[in-house]
Amino acid sequence: MRPFPPRLRTLTLTLHVAASVGWLGAVAAFLALAVAGLSSSSPQTVQGAYVAMELVGWSVIVPLSVASLLTGILQSLGTVWGLLRHYWVIAKLLITVLATLLLLVHMQPVGHLADAAARATLAGGELEGMRIQLIADASAALLVLLTAAALSVFKPRGMTRYGRRRRREQSLLPH
Repeated sequence: MRPFPPRLRTLTLTLHVAASVGWLGAVAAFLALAVAGLSSSSPQTVQGAYVAMELVGWSVIVPLSVASLLTGILQSLGTVWGLLRHYWVIAKLLITVLATLLLLVHMQPVGHLADAAARATLAGGELEGMRIQLIADASAALLVLLTAAALSVFKPRGMTRYGRRRRREQSLLPH
């Protein structure tokens, strides 16, 4: 595939960065709600935190994760980096795919806690293990998303066999 024209490349990069940074920020907000839901002594705060977590998860985090994945693939196809030419791009792709899949699985316990909180049956230490797990999962997600961001910024060297072959083929083409 040929690289995108500069304006299209800038547009896809802007969309990708916005989706990725939005995903990171939404996960940070989710973590804050999870901490509030576990640590608050106010039943209204606990109830509101878990109901809000489900809303933020399905309405913000899931769409941003999918947008980040799709715009990342599009961005890689329209730049010299390519989708399969550099190890850092493949690592980012794998991180994003796995994080999105784990997020979808993770949303089930969030829904369970939101339902329990909405029925006002979530009191004291009820479902404490699941509540702590949400904090651990959100913390791990932040670390993973920061790793993906660092790969984008630092772009560690290392081309795949496919990338080296493509570079050789392109250098043989008449200019």
